[in-house]
Amino acid sequence: MKKLIMINSYSKIFVAGHNGMLGSSILRILKQKGYKNLITIDKKKLDLRDQKSVKNFFKKKKPHVVIIAAAKVGGIKANINYPANFINDNLQIQTNLISASYHNKVKRLILFGSSCIYPKNLKKPIKENQILSGKLEKTNESYAVAKIAGIKLIEAFNEQYKTNYVCLMPCNLFGPNDNYDLQNSHFLPALIKKIFIASKKKKGKVVKLWGTGKPLREILYVDEAAKACEFFLKKKTKSSLINIGSPIEMSIKDYANKVKSIIDPTVKIEFNNDIKLDGIKRKKLDTSLANRIGWKAKMNFSKSLVKTIENFIDFKK
Repeated sequence: MKKLIMINSYSKIFVAGHNGMLGSSILRILKQKGYKNLITIDKKKLDLRDQKSVKNFFKKKKPHVVIIAAAKVGGIKANINYPANFINDNLQIQTNLISASYHNKVKRLILFGSSCIYPKNLKKPIKENQILSGKLEKTNESYAVAKIAGIKLIEAFNEQYKTNYVCLMPCNLFGPNDNYDLQNSHFLPALIKKIFIASKKKKGKVVKLWGTGKPLREILYVDEAAKACEFFLKKKTKSSLINIGSPIEMSIKDYANKVKSIIDPTVKIEFNNDIKLDGIKRKKLDTSLANRIGWKAKMNFSKSLVKTIENFIDFKK
């Protein structure tokens, strides 16, 4: 392991995507850790897809650290319906921010990726060196290709310019401020919303879900990903890609039952048993590299899920 990067509580840290679930959590954790010079800007004031605007913003703010939590994200249906948007928007966001970081001598850049970048038919748990070792899952291929390009861009900058850029690869995240749009959300927030809606019915409290419910999914509370970000802020790492996984892995069916046990145990869960809608059968990341460096997820799943559901219900009031 190399020495620490010289960053302190007064270093200027730009959090791109600070209003999203991950970005807002990173902002909260950095404040708790005593960082005082945090830079944010609303997407209405700065379009990260606009190269000229991003260049001007960096020239003005001169950040020492850049954290890229901004991305166009969504569930299976959104990825299928809007492939051009997913690849185009994410390529532009990443390229503009990474390039501006280099030209403004940013000391540390952290890009958040997604476990969907790994090929669909891999031995689990998945190691970082398995990237580009097989075919991607078709349902989110455009998003995955864009995120892979971001990782490769970071690797290229590190190799050619000796920069200190790294991509943290989390598994599925959940927590407060998640996206609950049923057309675009990931599986857990979709479960929470559907079960909550069903719980309000006087009769027919039934939730109908896609697939068989058998696929296994690993999930991490968003604050744990934010803590990983803060941990790796000062760490120089040889690898440009580091998995950030979780000790929690269950089937979709088990997650559904866990959510309904908190919201309303009388809700009935029904799967349509269409195996084509299952997606990847199992997603599990190998976190041995992160563990060797000194990071390991610490979370109480039940408490984290209750907190997430309470946040959703408060938002609905």
